[in-house]
Amino acid sequence: MKSSEDNSQEILLAQSTAVSFYEKHKKIYIRDVQGRWTTWRWAFVWLTQILFFCTPWLTWNDRQAVLFHLVERKFYLFGLVLWPQDVFYLAVLLIISAYALFLFTAVAGRLFCGYACPQTVYSEIFMWVENKVEGDRSARMKLDKSALSGRKFRLKAIKHLIWLAISLWTGFTLVAYFTPVHELLVALPFGLSGWEFFWTFFYAGFCYMQAGFLREQVCKYMCPYARFQGVMFDPDTLVITYDPERGEPRGARKKTSDLSSLGDCVDCGLCVVVCPTGIDIRKGIQYECIGCGACIDACDPVMDKLGKPRGLIRYTTENALEKHFNAAEVLRHIMRPRIFLYSVILVLICVASAWSIATRVPLMVDVIRDRSTLSREADDGAIENVFNLKLMNTTEQARRYQISVEGLEGVSLAEQALVDVDSAENHEVTVIVRVPSGSGKSGANTIYFNIEAEDDDKIVVREKASFLMP
Repeated sequence: MKSSEDNSQEILLAQSTAVSFYEKHKKIYIRDVQGRWTTWRWAFVWLTQILFFCTPWLTWNDRQAVLFHLVERKFYLFGLVLWPQDVFYLAVLLIISAYALFLFTAVAGRLFCGYACPQTVYSEIFMWVENKVEGDRSARMKLDKSALSGRKFRLKAIKHLIWLAISLWTGFTLVAYFTPVHELLVALPFGLSGWEFFWTFFYAGFCYMQAGFLREQVCKYMCPYARFQGVMFDPDTLVITYDPERGEPRGARKKTSDLSSLGDCVDCGLCVVVCPTGIDIRKGIQYECIGCGACIDACDPVMDKLGKPRGLIRYTTENALEKHFNAAEVLRHIMRPRIFLYSVILVLICVASAWSIATRVPLMVDVIRDRSTLSREADDGAIENVFNLKLMNTTEQARRYQISVEGLEGVSLAEQALVDVDSAENHEVTVIVRVPSGSGKSGANTIYFNIEAEDDDKIVVREKASFLMP
């Protein structure tokens, strides 16, 4: 029999050896860094935000140049007007995006994540605000550890107010791609519709939460791209990597120590404290790495001070690192068969899509039979069918269309049909088709409607329909 004391010791032992499957989140305090990669990163921050915030204000033909107009169910893209019937082009756009992702990732790794991903861009902006308001890394750590005071409350409040302002303007700008921006400005703040109000604050809330609080957790745990990128990588993919052959064994430099036994890495830890996801690049390639290159900007100045060549951490391939390739050999291995295949497919899809858009007829026609009267006999014995034609003028120029019919002997319209349709509008017209009683067979007979623009003989649409004979 075990004593109660023995049981207590076993319980304490079990509690002390319990393993948690959930790692407690530790806030990452990123140190500011300067260098070529940081300059490029901020260049892309400016580029993406100028495009995002300024595009809704561009005008074209007295309207917003880029607009997914939900009310009118049209997509304006400068001089191009797309309708719901053009959903095919959306599918093509998704295919192009997928192939571009495969190609870019196979060649350059996760540079999109580090430079153009909205999560990275807004996290960079929010961290810049945090740095300006609360101070550098050590000042922020000291402030967070200190007790609540008037100064701490003031700095935190200012930071969060700026974050909220950026988030709200971001949400407003997103909605401006779906509702004309000038209409939104007039409606502010209480004239917004329900969906406009919801999506403005919904997107603003997610921007505030993800860029202000979650940050690297989105990249590490929420982003699916981080998970399936591994299948796109191979040893000839360019990635941010540490050279262990040159850097190990790492260690601090002391005047009295024997430096011949040490590698170039002085174990300063700068590459870790500047990493936005908090990883140690010296542990090898990790899915959390977003390829931002901040560790390179931190390491190169240290190498300069030591009189060592730059590149202990560099942007290269696994094969180049292992086999000591020069630049020409790296480039030759990057241009491998899968890259050629992705490139050819992507170019073909883009060319075919551009050709399709350039040659599309800017007129769409739907022919619908009037189901209230399948067929009827006129006073002169002719058989009549009634059709409703919906004409969609996809140009931004008002046009007049001539409607004619063919396909059966003696087929004609009861009266001449000329239809005026405004720019980027649709118009429905009812036409009566007549056929002599002796023409055609009993039942369905194929006829064709021809719709032609009076001012442009290249705009012609031929639509098939069925004429019913008794």
